Amino acid sequence: MSFKYWEDCLGEKDMEAMWMDPEVSNEWIEAGEDRGNNVHMSRDPDGQAYLTQTEMRAVVDIIVCRHFMSQIDQEMICAIAELESDRQPFTTRYNKKVKDAALGIMQILPKTAEWLVSEMGYGEYEIKGDPTMLYRPLISVYFGAAYLKWLSNFEGKERNEEFVVRAYRFGPKKAAHKSTLDYWQRYLSVKQNLPTRRKNIDSHSSVPNDPTPVVSVTQKTGDAWKYWDSRASPEDMEDLWKHSNVLKEWVKSGEKRGKVQFSLDAEERPYLSRHELKAVAEIIVSKHFSAGEIKPAALCALAEVSSMRFVNGVGTCTGIMGIDYLKALWLHKDLGYKAYSVESVEDLYNPFVSMYFAAAYLVWLSQYEGRERTPQFVVQAYLGGPENVNLQLTGPLWLKFEEAISDYHDRKRSSRREIASSRFISLDDVRT
Repeated sequence: MSFKYWEDCLGEKDMEAMWMDPEVSNEWIEAGEDRGNNVHMSRDPDGQAYLTQTEMRAVVDIIVCRHFMSQIDQEMICAIAELESDRQPFTTRYNKKVKDAALGIMQILPKTAEWLVSEMGYGEYEIKGDPTMLYRPLISVYFGAAYLKWLSNFEGKERNEEFVVRAYRFGPKKAAHKSTLDYWQRYLSVKQNLPTRRKNIDSHSSVPNDPTPVVSVTQKTGDAWKYWDSRASPEDMEDLWKHSNVLKEWVKSGEKRGKVQFSLDAEERPYLSRHELKAVAEIIVSKHFSAGEIKPAALCALAEVSSMRFVNGVGTCTGIMGIDYLKALWLHKDLGYKAYSVESVEDLYNPFVSMYFAAAYLVWLSQYEGRERTPQFVVQAYLGGPENVNLQLTGPLWLKFEEAISDYHDRKRSSRREIASSRFISLDDVRT
């Protein structure tokens, strides 16, 4: 394989995304490239193709914003690419232990990429039968980022940067071994010396002297992902418009049907208002669960604790309810919760999908190991895992839940502890 031009490894939409980046556009124009012709890839003295640091950062920006909702440290990916391949897309390193070769900028094993697709829900790119797809920069970064995200929550525990970086190259079992310390130290040096990023990929400023209008990066990133309508189905949107409190809130803020914007924090991260969150919970419970099976207030409180109502989640938390892909897939395939499909991890960034599988998981936890469980156990098991429920590890999570649930009840009528301790899962008619 050979990439003489960027167009050899990127489609039209991805090329537009690259041109949209102001720093890439300026670099390409200064090198004599233009939109009317193919863009040459840079070559080292030996004739090997490589990405400039500007191009590398743009590729990472596109992938992280498009598929990971900006939840992964982009500088981490750039620094690892420097160490693994020196940004050369055709880098190949044979691994004697697994008898396979790691490919591409991020040095991903084909088996690892196939596992991320089949088991972890990262199905945006299919490489089975054609491992050379990993030579394409965007695809390599996509699977590299997916693997980093998996490592960041290895064995259900939130991991620090040092663990993730050392495990990326040598595997989780050697993340704390002295043999990987040098890699970590080199990583820190590389990361510290990365060039400063001046502008964000979502900038809407036009490139100087370039009359071509700037287009959105993709249908699922940039401004498009700031709207309810880009994530929820038309049926779910109609249910939200029918909800009295949501209707009042949206009308007051000037929202229009077909283009309802999420609330945004100072960093432009989308989040749900409490009225919106409660409406989603009430819709999911009323449409898909038996009467009294789940209380919407409990779901809302769990969203507060899990994600602080951020649509994309926070940290290693996926989506508004923190339900990971494998758990949702298991609930869908094995336990028969079919109201929503979950074909990839991106489906869980839809608040309705995340809420639905969270409710299903609560029902399952309420009879964990065939025994009727208390609300305290169910909440702690949801937030910390059913095998980890104890006062020391998950007790503080119950206290956070108690505090959060009070925001979704009439405080004049019930005390916080009475609210939290009340039965929020009915075991009389459990769905299976």
